[in-house]
Amino acid sequence: MGIVIKGTGCYVPERVLTNSDLEKMVDTSDEWIVSRTGIRERHIAGPETATSDLAAQAGLRAILSAGITPEEIDLVIVSTVTPDMPTPPTATIVQRKLGIPPCMCFDIEAACTGLLYGIDLVHGMLASGHRKTALLIGGDKLSGVVNWTDRSTCVLFGDAASALVIQVDPAAGEDFYVAGEISADGRNAEFLKIPGFGSACPPTQEGIVQHLNSITMNGPKTYQMAVSAMSSACRKVLDRTGVTPEDIRWAIPHQANDRIISSVAERLGISERIYRNVARFGNTSSASIGICLDELNRSGQLKRGDLVLTAAFGAGLTWAAELIRW
Repeated sequence: MGIVIKGTGCYVPERVLTNSDLEKMVDTSDEWIVSRTGIRERHIAGPETATSDLAAQAGLRAILSAGITPEEIDLVIVSTVTPDMPTPPTATIVQRKLGIPPCMCFDIEAACTGLLYGIDLVHGMLASGHRKTALLIGGDKLSGVVNWTDRSTCVLFGDAASALVIQVDPAAGEDFYVAGEISADGRNAEFLKIPGFGSACPPTQEGIVQHLNSITMNGPKTYQMAVSAMSSACRKVLDRTGVTPEDIRWAIPHQANDRIISSVAERLGISERIYRNVARFGNTSSASIGICLDELNRSGQLKRGDLVLTAAFGAGLTWAAELIRW
């Protein structure tokens, strides 16, 4: 008996915000954005759309991909930094929208690393025998926490959600989860954050004017830490398993910045097997790796037994690398 990824799904809003559009909003240019990030466009949700709407759409597509019914799901986890509201958990709202019967539902918050944290959690919970079918979703409406006058951050982010159905399969000979290296270092939490509006900085009118509810980032420090942490985590996973870069079918780093992706790929010697879609979506937080998996799955570029190396880095600072078998 093994545990398998049974289905994948993703959802992005219809509206596309291009670099040319941003040129009209803030002091920037297509050349400036592309040369520094590799991003050409991103998808933006309307004001009537909540994170749970994005997540439910991605979840539905993963359920259909898996060929199961909502009634079979007994665990729902949503990774997000933009919940619909502080409480209840966004996972319970998604549960209601998808018609999933009463079961364990909760949110996790590990920023851009959230989906990989979630994969590790789900695998452990299913391996314990207490759950059989999990719906894991990474989703964020980052456009709602972006300062659209700050050209250093507003060009980076997009709205999206991705989902995985992970299931105990009596017929599977091997688990999909081969190994993982997951960590965080709160000493550098100030590098990437949304200062308000939690208990340490309650919402005020002055705080809104000061954009305290928006993402702030030390770009150079975050860049250096992301490359170092993801490369190191990947190397530890490969060394632990005896898998070589040549054994990897696809490597999927978090799609935050094309230069970060290239630096990680170069350090690991796997540049030719890196999957990239950052140009089309920008940084979609914990949705990004799931979007890549869904695109590869639906296009037939993933075959049974393929080894996929994933890596992510996010606020916290959090990071992870996981080796999975398709």
